[in-house]
Amino acid sequence: MPLTHTTDLFAKALKGKYALGAFNVNNMELLQAIIEACEEEKAPVMLQISKGARHYANPVYLKKLIEAAVSVSTIPIAVHLDHGDTFELCKECIDEGFTSVMIDASHECFEKNVEITKKVVDYAHKHNCVVESELGHLVGAQFDDGEEGGAHSASGHYTVPDEAVQFVKESGCDSLAIAIGNSHGAYKFKGEQHLDLERLKLIKKALSDAGMGDYPLVLHGASSVPKHLAEEINKYGGAMGTDTAGVPEADIEVARRVGCTKVNIDTDLRMAMTAGIRKVLWEKPKEFDPRKYLSPARDLVKELVRHKIKNVLCCAGHAFD
Repeated sequence: MPLTHTTDLFAKALKGKYALGAFNVNNMELLQAIIEACEEEKAPVMLQISKGARHYANPVYLKKLIEAAVSVSTIPIAVHLDHGDTFELCKECIDEGFTSVMIDASHECFEKNVEITKKVVDYAHKHNCVVESELGHLVGAQFDDGEEGGAHSASGHYTVPDEAVQFVKESGCDSLAIAIGNSHGAYKFKGEQHLDLERLKLIKKALSDAGMGDYPLVLHGASSVPKHLAEEINKYGGAMGTDTAGVPEADIEVARRVGCTKVNIDTDLRMAMTAGIRKVLWEKPKEFDPRKYLSPARDLVKELVRHKIKNVLCCAGHAFD
């Protein structure tokens, strides 16, 4: 099956009240785990490539890996640029055949964000590509620079419903990532933390009242930072804090029903991969064959993806809607 456009996937997800899993890909093992889980559960999927992943793995290698995944699977697959921070990067990905790109100029003022987004939209729509943008500031590591990266933000502000309407009208973006208490990275919250689901409902209603129908919203920073994975990492020599919490999966389920059509998951994949690798190397310190420690790590990622698409996003079984 050729790559699928998110316009089609979003329309079906909104109608079916499920969300698309948008999983970040950095290497072959992550890609295999994501595709195998989604293929077995018959779930459509979005593969996300970040600026950091392109730098790490080389765009040509990533493109060929995705071509391989498409050739061995039957499910709808969309390829998306995650957190493109410049028009030039978005253009590169559009020219390479991505079916979706995100331009993130949320760090700019409102007017500049609109201007940059519209420039990307104008180019993308001429080349059969759709555009996601972001309004509001999320706490955490942006642009895949890591916790110590130059784009790490310690504060943020929530998306305002009326501004969301104005932004979509003026920029022409096809979907909008919003800030409602979600955040990037593993170290999200201390203690109990929840999404502002009432704000989400107000944003959704404002867009609908403005004549935009069931407009697709996107939830970034939606990893749940599973306690059992943090404990597993620490058990085998890691030093992750266990007093932090991600976005509760119950909140994501509500957000999905309200109309968050795309849910980004990256941190949880990294945690599962790290937990699997650490366990093997701790228990078998003489092991030096990457296949022996990457295989169980890949299995852990696969089961995590399976859980997300079946029990949280509820997109399992919807590949051929």
